[in-house]
Amino acid sequence: MEYVIKFIYGFILPPGLFITLLFVMGIRLFRRRRKLAYLLLGLGLLQYLAFIPLTGILLLHPLENRYAQPARPDGDVIVMLGGGATLGTPDLNGTGNLGGDAANRLITVVRLYRETGLPVILSGGKVYSDSGTEAEIGRRQLIAMGVPSQKIIPENQSITTRTNAENTKRILEQQQFHHPILVTSAYHMPRAVQNFSKLDVTVQPYPTGYLVSRQLKIYPGQFVPGSGRETFVALKEYVGLLASLL
Repeated sequence: MEYVIKFIYGFILPPGLFITLLFVMGIRLFRRRRKLAYLLLGLGLLQYLAFIPLTGILLLHPLENRYAQPARPDGDVIVMLGGGATLGTPDLNGTGNLGGDAANRLITVVRLYRETGLPVILSGGKVYSDSGTEAEIGRRQLIAMGVPSQKIIPENQSITTRTNAENTKRILEQQQFHHPILVTSAYHMPRAVQNFSKLDVTVQPYPTGYLVSRQLKIYPGQFVPGSGRETFVALKEYVGLLASLL
């Protein structure tokens, strides 16, 4: 019964509600105004495909599966790219928190540090006026989790993946690091690697924070409209990959 309720909710709550309305209006207008009906049905179909989980999974798989986690990380520094932060939100030892994607990256960095003892470069600035400075928040949280402050190098000016790469390269050259282990979300890793490669920086990818499972399972819930987050995240990455080629 719970799955039936979830299925119904998917079509009567936004964004599924708007898809349902487009299909209903298209069907009702089909005999009288066929061109408008086709337009509405087409828009409904596009929205439906954009918001069902299956589309997001199919788009994310090529991104998330491009790089595998190395069994034995081999480098002289860990580089973590920012992924969003809130400003002024309460934390255990201060204010400001990393967003969900960035928080997953931070957990991976802590585990890598405990395994390797390598220094950490945190790359991420204040993207918007109402967002936190990612590198500074990450530094505070790393210290709280036992990473020594002298092992952390914050880079707090970057606001895009391109500037992440540019500003990190300068630190790598200044500190004479040559083999960075790059930590970012699995879906973001292809674009990140591409931006570093454009600057002739070779990184060892260490993807984390996977949004979808490796195995594709087909069941009714895959065809129920949801938030569409996975689809929009994937589309953003593909656009970013194209832009970084220019």
